[in-house]
Amino acid sequence: MRAILFVCMGNICRSPVVEAIARAEFARAGVAVEVASAGTESYHIGHSADARSIASARAHGYDVAPHRARQVSAAMLAGYDAVLAMDRVNLRDLARHCSAEIASRTGLFLPFAGIESPQEVPDPYHGDASDFERVIELAQAGVRGLIRRGTLAHSAAMSNLGA
Repeated sequence: MRAILFVCMGNICRSPVVEAIARAEFARAGVAVEVASAGTESYHIGHSADARSIASARAHGYDVAPHRARQVSAAMLAGYDAVLAMDRVNLRDLARHCSAEIASRTGLFLPFAGIESPQEVPDPYHGDASDFERVIELAQAGVRGLIRRGTLAHSAAMSNLGA
């Protein structure tokens, strides 16, 4: 089975929203890909997604409510074909958990999905409702990009992770 792990800092705002959108849209498109999310930091382990993330996702028909935050580990990373970070800070932080083999499967979510600009999903945590709405927009665009690209057409897609 092909599998993607989406990663942000605390695993309560961006990555769980992308995970929920990917799960729903992949199913809608008939794409069989396992998706999950995690954070590079331990701040929120076991907590639900941020209430603002839950509300913004719900307004667009996505369910983030069951989510519980977890932290990335080296063992976890081994189970994914692609590990896609929301921003460069989290991509860099992933390196502390990665072997060289796993590092070859990590990259930024939006460029991997074929989105040229912006390259990062901005963290909405200290923002307002419009910042959470922006996460939804970028997540939807990124997931559509993954579907268009054939989601993990393995060799070609993996070579583009460093983009």
